[in-house]
Amino acid sequence: MARWSKWRLITALGVMTVALIAAMLSPSATAAADAKSSPLRDAATVTVPPGVTAGVAVFDRQTGTFTEQLNPTMQFRSASLVKLLIALDYLYNRDPADEIPASDRAQLNTMLRSSDDGAASDFWVRNGGGAIVTRMSRLLKLSDTNPPPAGQEGMWGYTTMSAADTVKIYRYVLDEAATPVRDLIMGNLRQSTRCSTTDLFDQHFGIAGAFDRPWAVKQGWSGFGGRENGTCRPATSARSGNAPTVNVTDPALHTSGTVGAGDRSIVAVFTLHPTGTPYGKAYTDLGRLTRSLTVPGSVRPAGTWFGTWSSGVNVRPSASTNPDALLQLPAGVEVLVGCQKEGQTVSVPPYTNQWWAYLPQYGGYVTNIYISSPDNQLPGVPVCGEQ
Repeated sequence: MARWSKWRLITALGVMTVALIAAMLSPSATAAADAKSSPLRDAATVTVPPGVTAGVAVFDRQTGTFTEQLNPTMQFRSASLVKLLIALDYLYNRDPADEIPASDRAQLNTMLRSSDDGAASDFWVRNGGGAIVTRMSRLLKLSDTNPPPAGQEGMWGYTTMSAADTVKIYRYVLDEAATPVRDLIMGNLRQSTRCSTTDLFDQHFGIAGAFDRPWAVKQGWSGFGGRENGTCRPATSARSGNAPTVNVTDPALHTSGTVGAGDRSIVAVFTLHPTGTPYGKAYTDLGRLTRSLTVPGSVRPAGTWFGTWSSGVNVRPSASTNPDALLQLPAGVEVLVGCQKEGQTVSVPPYTNQWWAYLPQYGGYVTNIYISSPDNQLPGVPVCGEQ
């Protein structure tokens, strides 16, 4: 279906001209962009934790090749990754500079930054539900993306997607979409919030936890329960949203986006976890998988990864229980420790400890009691200020 506005047509013609010239000058580069001709690292070197089913694709935009592919065309329920298609469909025949009402812009922002389900549901109903997926699949030439099945048309999270198709979506946004559309979508993904607005889940997993900025991410999760199981404190959330959490047998956790200066690498990782897997374990398993990938242009954060135990563990602005907590860790999640320092002595029988771990990705401290290590002071971790 052709829905071209004047500005969109002009932009597309310009992109087509540039692409044609590039192909004439360097045909080998065009061939290299085909997944079938791209060099791949041995998939066995990708760390897939036991029990996890994964689909992975990492595309280096600088060389036009995939550096990782593991089950790249396997279909998964998309969870919130379909929000990329919902946004693209809404923006397709509109100029973001002057054709978006303020209320719609606000919903696009919270849907993309904070995975707001209420905004997604509103756009889904207004713009034809599954027809959104059909239109965008045709436009972007997606092979593994389908609307929700019959009888579940309203469950946009049941849209099927693959890692390979997700790479195509980002390549379209970065290389073909009109500049205002690209800037709106990528600008919001660069401002991804730690806490989702709908169920208060910590969405700083996968790409956001494995690599230093610059990155832009859109995350997805499904099957871990509703708002009552969220790990972020309510004060950090803008609003609750109103769409139901999809409860399914196999919990899903996905990370997608770009990594590196100039959005050099596109990363898409889809995962399914055994029934009953806690959110913190899935969070940790996805993090380990993502950190094992070859991602050109990425910078790994400094620090040491440790497991944690217990639930409701508070991250605090200083090494003390007195200040209000910033938020709580997902139960049992693995965390990056940058340094440690002595602070208020904490007693959680049978343990007593005055050492606190600084978590740079959270911007706060947790008592070392809840870090999985046998000694009060963490081995191999410098004292803060003495690195």
